[in-house]
Amino acid sequence: MAQGYRKDHNHHYESVYKRPRDPGSDLPSDKRHRPPPAEDRALSADRRLYERHFPLYKQPLEVGCFSLDARRNFFNDHRQLRYYVEPRRSPDFNLRDGYTSRFIKRDDGVKEKLDHMLRWILENKHKMQNSNSSSCALGVDFVTWRGHLTKVLTTPYETQEGWMMAASRFRGSIYISEVETEQARVSRETRSERQEEMMYWGYKFEQYTCADGADGTPDPGGVVNTNEAFCTVVQTRLADHKLLFSGEVDCRLKDPDAPPAPGCYVELKTSAEICTPKQQSNFHRYKLLKWWAQSFLPGVPQIIAGFRDHDGIVVSVETFQTSKISQMIKNEYNCWKPTVCMNFCNDFLTFVKSVVKEDDPRLVYLFSWDPRRDVTYTVHRDSAHTFIPDWYIKDMMSRPSSDH
Repeated sequence: MAQGYRKDHNHHYESVYKRPRDPGSDLPSDKRHRPPPAEDRALSADRRLYERHFPLYKQPLEVGCFSLDARRNFFNDHRQLRYYVEPRRSPDFNLRDGYTSRFIKRDDGVKEKLDHMLRWILENKHKMQNSNSSSCALGVDFVTWRGHLTKVLTTPYETQEGWMMAASRFRGSIYISEVETEQARVSRETRSERQEEMMYWGYKFEQYTCADGADGTPDPGGVVNTNEAFCTVVQTRLADHKLLFSGEVDCRLKDPDAPPAPGCYVELKTSAEICTPKQQSNFHRYKLLKWWAQSFLPGVPQIIAGFRDHDGIVVSVETFQTSKISQMIKNEYNCWKPTVCMNFCNDFLTFVKSVVKEDDPRLVYLFSWDPRRDVTYTVHRDSAHTFIPDWYIKDMMSRPSSDH
C-alpha cells in the first residue's frame, strides 16, 4: 500500500534510546519515556528497531514562500517560481551545453545556515502564531530545512556519509542547522571536474524544462545561475512533533486548476539511463530513497526525471508519483521502507527534545552520526557552532511571546 499523509488519529511509536555498546541495545529501553539522564545516552540507527506502524504525518500545509535572486538576496515573494513545460518523449537535451560559458555557480563554501528561513519568519511571524501557547513564540517544536530532515529520514539506510546537526532551543522552539562534517568538507573541496560538471547537469535540465511564466517557454540559451532559488515554507506534524521547514522547489504545474501548493509543485531530477537489471535495482535501492524522502516531506506529489547517457544527453523523461514509489520498490530484496525512515525521524526528534532542554540560543547541542554507529551528542556554549544570529534573537526578543 502506498504511504500517504494522514489526518490525526490514534498512532503508536516508541523511542529507542540506549547506551552505546549496550549488548541488549537491540530492544527498546523500558525507560523510553524518560529523557536521557546523562550525556552517555545515544540513539540507535539500527533499521530493525523502526519496523513499526507508520507514524502520523499530517498533510503538509504551505504557510509561505520566498525567493533568492542572482546574488542570493532574500525576497518575501514567489518571483523565482518557475513553470514546468513538458518536453517531447525523446528530448535529446544536451546537459553539457553552457557549462564553460554560461554558468554562474553559487559558492557552496559559504554556509548560510538557517538565515534565509529566519528572515522569512521575522516577516511572517503572524502566520504561525500559536495563540494557545505563551511558552512557544512560533507555535512549533522544530524549525529547520527540508534537506536536514531528508538526511535524518535516510539515516537507517545510509552506509557512506555521516552527518552533524546543531540544535538550539529559543523561545520554546528547537532550531536545527546542519554542520558540515570533515569528510563532507574534504569531498567538496576535492571534487573532480567531471563531478562538478555532472552537478551542473541537474540545473541545466531545469533550464530545458522550466519557463519564467505560465505562458512562457524555456530558454536553454540563457545563463544557469545556481544562486537563484524559490523556496516553499511548510508546516506539518510528525506524531507529536510540530514542524516548520523550508525547501527549494524546482517548479510548478502550468495548469491554473492544479491543486494548491504544495500539491502543484514538481521536483526535477536527472539520472543515468538504466540499461541492466543491476542498474535498475541500484536505482530503486539508493536513488529512489532520496527522491522519495525529499519530496514526501514537503508534500510534493510528483518527480520528473530526465535519464541521460554518459555524455550528458537526455534520452528519455519519466514521471514518478511520490505516493507510489514505495510500491515500485516492494519487490526489491531487503530494500528500504518508508515506515522505517519516518519512525527513525520521529524518534530522532523525540531524542532531540529530551536532550535540548535549556532555552538559550547561545547553547548548541551537536548531534553526530556515522554509518554503523549510534547518534550521540556534545554540548557547546558560545562556540563556533552557534548558528542563531544576533539580529534574529534581538527581533524575536522585542516581540511578545504570543498574540491573543
